[in-house]
Order: sequence, then structure tokens, then C-alpha cells
Amino acid sequence: MRTFIALNLPSRKRQRIHHAVRTLREEGLPVRWVEPDNLHLTLKFLGEIRPERLADVEGAVARVAATTQPFTLVMEGFGAFPTVRRPRVIWMSAQATPELRCLKQDLEWALADFGFEAETRAFHPHVTLGRADPGDRAGAFRTLDEMLARFDVTSEVAVRTVDIMRSHLSKEGAQYRVHSAVKLGGG
Repeated sequence: MRTFIALNLPSRKRQRIHHAVRTLREEGLPVRWVEPDNLHLTLKFLGEIRPERLADVEGAVARVAATTQPFTLVMEGFGAFPTVRRPRVIWMSAQATPELRCLKQDLEWALADFGFEAETRAFHPHVTLGRADPGDRAGAFRTLDEMLARFDVTSEVAVRTVDIMRSHLSKEGAQYRVHSAVKLGGG
């Protein structure tokens, strides 16, 4: 089963973000937009794992969560990976606060103990809003930089849990489901 560790956003925050970028979605860009129910911040993608390994993942996440106090996630700003002229992912940024960076790093270390390869890329916390089709021309996104600069959305999210997520891919897009939610601070 495809598995990842995430911070899910409350429904009202997801709807607010989705509404805020409505004009961007209406531009007709060659982008598959993420449905509001699927907006989340991925902390660690584990990929396909066997069901019997799930207990190890749950244990590692529980150990990290027990030593992590709840915190506030601040989201603001928009961008694209790898560039706004040839994007693969259009996103809303989250501030890489010390609390968020420590949570991410602690999860990396805890999961490495169970054979999950540590991420070597720099951590750029974000919520994916859409994925560009790889075959499209760069010219299709020539005004994306200006459009993203117009959005002035800041959102604060109280982070109280870390979620172990399951992902199912279909031709309609990815569908995510919370396998288990682990409370921060040992609660």
C-alpha cells in the first residue's frame, strides 16, 4: 500500500485555500488541480510498503509525536517546483519553523531505523495545489509568476496530530485516506 506521513489541514482551511486560488484554476492552465479534501503537507513519503511494516511505521511516528509539542503551522506565499516557467508542482508554502523542521528530521531518523531511506533534498514545506502535465510547453506558464504574486493568503493551522496516510492512485487522481492519526505531545 502507498503510504506517507502528513499534516492534514482542517476542512475550513482547505476550503479557504481552494477558494483563494480559484482565479488561478480558471486560467485554463494545463494543470491537474488537487481537490480541497486532498490538501495536506507531506512530511515523509514512504512509497509502497507491505501491511506488516505498518506497525513499525506507527511505532516510529508515535515515538516522535510523544516528544513533539503541538505547534502552529503558518502558511503563506505561492510558488512552483522546479520553476514557475516550467512547473511540475504549484504549491502554497509553509514556514519552515524550528518546530516543523524538528518534527520532519525526527521522523526521518525514526523511520531510518526501520530501513526507510532518509530524504537528502532540502525540506521545502508546502501544500501541493496542482500538478502540471509534463509534456506542456513552457509558454503555457509565462504569466504564472505574476498570477502567483497577486495572491495574498496567510493561514495559521494548529498542528495537533501527525497522520499516517494511505494513497490510492486511479485515473480520476489520487485518493487519500487517514490510516491513523497520532496526537502530538503524547496526548
